[in-house]
Amino acid sequence: MDITALSLPPLTGTGEVVTFYSYKGGTGRTMALSNIAVLLARQQNATTPVLMIDWDLEAPGLHHYFDHHDDKPGVLELFEACREQLARRRKGAAALGGDELAREVLAAVGWEQYVSRVDQSSQLYLMRAGRFDDSYGERLAAMHWDDLFNSCPALFRCFADNLARHFRYVLVDSRTGRTDSAGICTTLLPRKLVVVFTPNRQSLEGVQALVTRATAYRRSHEDEQRPLMVYPLPSRIEMSDSVQRAQWRRGDQQQRILGYQPIFEQLLSSCYGMPQMSLDSYFDEVQLQQTRTFAYGEQLAVRIDQGGDRFSLTRTFEALLDWLAGGYFPWQSSREIHLLASIGDARRALEEGGVRALSQPLARDLNLLGELYRREGRLRQALTCFEESMTLRQRGLSEDHPDTLASKSNLASVLRLQGQLDEAQFLEECIVEARARLLGPEHLDTLAARANLAATLAQQGRPAEALTIMDAVLEAYLRLLGPEHLLTLACKADRADILFRRGDSEPARAAQEQVLAARKRLLGAEHVDTLRSKTALACTLLRMQELDAASSLFDAVYQAQLRRLGPDHADTRKARAQLADVRAQLGGPVVGRIGEPVLVPELHQDVAMADYGDALSRQPRPRSGRHPSDLWTRATEELMALDGHLSVGRPPSR
Repeated sequence: MDITALSLPPLTGTGEVVTFYSYKGGTGRTMALSNIAVLLARQQNATTPVLMIDWDLEAPGLHHYFDHHDDKPGVLELFEACREQLARRRKGAAALGGDELAREVLAAVGWEQYVSRVDQSSQLYLMRAGRFDDSYGERLAAMHWDDLFNSCPALFRCFADNLARHFRYVLVDSRTGRTDSAGICTTLLPRKLVVVFTPNRQSLEGVQALVTRATAYRRSHEDEQRPLMVYPLPSRIEMSDSVQRAQWRRGDQQQRILGYQPIFEQLLSSCYGMPQMSLDSYFDEVQLQQTRTFAYGEQLAVRIDQGGDRFSLTRTFEALLDWLAGGYFPWQSSREIHLLASIGDARRALEEGGVRALSQPLARDLNLLGELYRREGRLRQALTCFEESMTLRQRGLSEDHPDTLASKSNLASVLRLQGQLDEAQFLEECIVEARARLLGPEHLDTLAARANLAATLAQQGRPAEALTIMDAVLEAYLRLLGPEHLLTLACKADRADILFRRGDSEPARAAQEQVLAARKRLLGAEHVDTLRSKTALACTLLRMQELDAASSLFDAVYQAQLRRLGPDHADTRKARAQLADVRAQLGGPVVGRIGEPVLVPELHQDVAMADYGDALSRQPRPRSGRHPSDLWTRATEELMALDGHLSVGRPPSR
């Protein structure tokens, strides 16, 4: 092992500091950091410089994973030297600004003599906790981190910045609990924070409190307003017990288990000021399983099971790196990450003079990414993707190529959702003309394009024109496919939406009941299209003042979403809000977070009327002082995206 001072050239860019923290010991935090460090050091043909820092000074152990046993000084000695330098400069400190004083102290101390290389096949380095001599415990007790911080608040931030100029990654193994040193490691040093926890209340509550404090500190202190990306890492997960694993991940009301996924979704939503998020994709991939092989000793999984299968720890660490090393937020899906990586590779290849044919795979991936963003409601990003995809396909293929028309159609759908109706209409008219000319007036793609145009005209306040087009499309579907084909039912639902917009509630209701009954029979009572039909019919009944029937349908949708998606999914929250609004108008109990009281249970039968229960036998309740169209103020917005068939691909033929 090297015992001389290192001399590493500065990076061309800037590295980043990543802290690994756990509230309690025994989570595998140090093991996780060690494996991640080895994987990072292998990047770029093992030329990526990575530094590990053992800041768990009370229980140091990082060096054991690398069989590193020398008497070189480490973290404790480095900051003892900083304390001495500050004491020498105390008289003149007032003449220096905080950052300037910190940089001068760190330059005088130097970091090179405290770092050792621990892997001769890569640029992997370690800063130990300290020199473990007889005086180590006494010297550690005399190190008052709060006093050191108060002497020079910029010291730790500048220390991190200094190391990030020489190492692509600086991984800090933090002290557990709520200590001063843990606060330094999690709040002052990192750009990214990995919180390692086991699925129990004590561990979860500890990391929740830490994340809240760290993010609040970054927001409230002017000198520390830097980004802090948080990555939760569940550990010691027993993979053989699928029931308990699901309980602790998703929650179990009967067992009074909240579930770590909804906990972190709510926590990160609050910390980052986001209305909602999903960590489904992240936690599908990132769970450190309990294994016998690595339960004892200090073994590195990534060195033993290289190229591990889907059940290996190595695969889990590699999955975490997709988010961590790529700089992606944990609420970004793995599908989005892989598409962004593919798009980035294609862009770089084109910039380096790659063949022009590469532009079409780029256009394909941009179109796929735009479709993903549209499904997630991220319309601005979707619009950008579809615009670039369309431009690339116009240049590389032709104006009327099927792929170009697909990008145009996707772009038009987002423009419609954003209210840019004139632009959407122009594109859709071009698509209708091209598809009719190339495929014929009754080709399914042509009919779909005409239905999209009708939807835009309806939103422009031109329902008569929209109905004329939609009636012709529906007539063609009935003749070509039959009355209960999924495309025919989607067209009927779209036509009912237009009737609803025009204020023709009775014919809209009749059509919606027909579609609902058929979809329940064909797809099931809780299929997403069936639930959309229930929501549409409920909105119509609400406008018609049939509040009990509307409440019953909204409740059926809410209970189904609870079962399908859980209490914290965006669709469940939307259904809960709809039900709460109607119940408030009825004067009944307002549904809470988990749900619970119901007015009329859904009867799972093969007719639409079963969803009403006995609500239709009651007299409608008039409500004075409000126009029927005001009872559900979000009806128009809900119906804009009611069926999804106007703006996304059609279902396959049955």
